[in-house]
Parts: sequence; structure tokens; C-alpha cells
Amino acid sequence: MGKTFSEKILGLKAGREVQAGEVVTVSPDRILSHDNSAAIIKEFKKLGVKSVKAPQKLVIILDHIVPASSEKYASNHKTIREFVAEQNIPNFFDVPNGICHQVFSENGFALPGKLILGADSHTTSYGAFGAFSAGIGRSEVASLWAVDETWLRVPETIRIEINGKLPSGVYAKDVILKIIGDEGADRANYKAVEFTGEAVKKFSLASRLVLTNMAAEMGAKNGYCEPDEKTIQWLGDRAKDDFNVVTSDPDAVFEAVLKHDIFSLEPQVACPHTVDNVKPISEVEGTGFHQALIGTCTNGRLEDLEVAAGILKGKKVHPQVRVLVIPASRQEYLKALKKGIIEILAEAGCIILNPGCGPCLGAHQGVLAPGEVALSTANRNFRGRMGSRESEIYLASPATVAASSIEGKIEDPRKFL
Repeated sequence: MGKTFSEKILGLKAGREVQAGEVVTVSPDRILSHDNSAAIIKEFKKLGVKSVKAPQKLVIILDHIVPASSEKYASNHKTIREFVAEQNIPNFFDVPNGICHQVFSENGFALPGKLILGADSHTTSYGAFGAFSAGIGRSEVASLWAVDETWLRVPETIRIEINGKLPSGVYAKDVILKIIGDEGADRANYKAVEFTGEAVKKFSLASRLVLTNMAAEMGAKNGYCEPDEKTIQWLGDRAKDDFNVVTSDPDAVFEAVLKHDIFSLEPQVACPHTVDNVKPISEVEGTGFHQALIGTCTNGRLEDLEVAAGILKGKKVHPQVRVLVIPASRQEYLKALKKGIIEILAEAGCIILNPGCGPCLGAHQGVLAPGEVALSTANRNFRGRMGSRESEIYLASPATVAASSIEGKIEDPRKFL
């Protein structure tokens, strides 16, 4: 009987053959944390262990509240910097670099066949490169720092076949929103989700990252796209280590195979207050909002900024709308600067913020007031996610957000193409 990708990876790490449902003890290849490293450090010190066992595996990236917006966050950053120096942790990225998932990827840590665990639920992102990557709790990360091993349950795998060609004005974000809307936010609880099909093969690495990033919004333990020539070419000289491509066997057993055709898909919008409350744009057109966000670890890459700039070029954002633009990383910011994209967005009236998480987590840079409505390219729209619990968040593609920002209400981007 064949094995799934997840069974193979966790079997390799456990040193034996495993199958879905088993619990295994494993040592990851990389361990990610971000600003929450300050809290992890406190837990680590409670363990009575003086030194991190495998400091070369740690990747710490400050991104959630950068630069620090208060004395509390500044103190947290200071604690992290001191710990990094004390423990001789080589892979530390301070506040100028950008969002952890983009920085981790573009610096060659996300590789095929690797096991990556991180103190962030969207660690699932690295499956876009063929890694088994999963989010775990802070206390688990603290113990990993101490002993360099943890236990994982081998997940069952749901295979999602995406077929067809993307219609004009429709993007990977619309595809994953449609899937989550159809299948539900709990469909993949502690399951592996494997994205495949002719559409996925045509997607760029940036678009595949949208799928695996938002696999977390289906409850998935990890998301995965099979590496191909695009993957290998993108990794190029980025790769920090040697790697081996691991794929599911043709006769692997999947819990379910879900088929989604995108031939006639229209732009999608996730409505408050759950990510699976998804409607076609034709049902929500005309909905007013106060603030737009183009960015985040889901849609803050160059191709996203290009799409938004293509719609906003020569136009102005609606006077009653605030449009925040946050490139996912400094590298993506520089690419956009060199191509004139940032200039287009700024001339249209957008507010360009430094690379980072910004308002996505509701801590700074655009917190919503009671009664305000946001239209965002982020991955979550839970009540209170971006500030007041009395605010509302709609999720959409960069194209939909850009087009809507011109009108001051949710608008179909196909009208601007």
C-alpha cells in the first residue's frame, strides 16, 4: 500500500514506516518563531535548561509589531535580541525584514522534504515548497528548544484537485476562499491537505503560497503542493540546505478526494465573521467599507502588488476610504519600488507601510474602531481580529480590494480589467 506525503515525511523523521493516526516522536529541521519568542523564552527558562540544544535550527523573525509600537513591545524585542546573542542563534531577522513566512521562504529555509514546526498557525505556508510544515503552541516550541524533539500525530490526508483555467479577474485567493466556503472551516481539522490538479501546476509559487497559507483556515495541520520545476527554479541559490523531493505515492490512501473546477469561478468574498462565510462577489457588491488592506503573509507579494497597481494606475482611492499597503518583505518592497509599483499605489492615495504584519493582528497600524468595516487581503476575519470587536472584516483578492477602493464599496474587479 502506498504512502501519502505526510506519512513519508514523518516516517523518515521517526525512523520507521508509519501510517495516519499513529503518534511519532520527531526532530524538526527548522523551528520558527517571531515576536512571540519573548513569551517562549519565559517558558524555556521555566524548564531549567540553560542552553538551546540545536540553535542552528531556530529561525526567529520579528514581524508582528515592527517597529515596536509601545514600551511593552520594545521590551519584548529587547528580550529576544539579548536571548539570540546569548544563545548564539545564527538565523535572526530583526524588524526591517518583513513577515516571517515570506522572510523564511525567500531566505531558503522552506525546502522540499523538510519538517518545519513553528509558533504560528500559518506555518502551513511552507507546504507550497513541498515541506511538511505545521504550527504548534508556544510551550511546545520552548520544549523543542530544550530537547530538539516533540511528538506529532500522523495526519490523514485530504486531496484537493483544482482543475481548469483561472478566468480573468479571478486569482488563487478566490480559489481558496471558494474551497473553504464549500467545505467549511473545520473540514480539515488536524488533516493534511494536498493541493493538486492542472490549475495548481500553472500557479506561481506566490499563488501556491496563498493555498497552503490558508489551509490553516480549513483547520489543516499542514498544506502541501508537489514540488516541480518551478519550485526548484525558484529555490535556485536560495536553498540553505540540501533537500529531497518527497511526494505521495500513486496508490496512497486519502481520507477524501475533493474536486473543484474553476472554469466559471467569479471573484469571492469571505463575509464577517468567519472565513467560510463565503459569497460570490455578485451577492455583496455595493457593501461600503472604511479601510482597505493590501498585504499580509497571504497576499503581500510582488504579484499581488502588481495586480492592485494595474487597477489603481491613473485613478484615486475613494475619499472616504483609507487604503493601507504592506509589502510582505523588504525584498518584495524593493522589487515593487524598482518596477514603479509603489509609486503608482502612492499616487492613487494609498498609505504605504513598512513590511510586517501591520493591522492584520489588530495591534497597531490601522486598528479598526467600533462600527468600522474593513476589506482585506488577509486570511482571517474573526470578530476583533483587526481591532474593535464591533468592527467587521471582509476578505478578498488584491484585485477585488483595489477595485473596491476606487468605488468606496465592494466592487467586481472584472469591471476594471
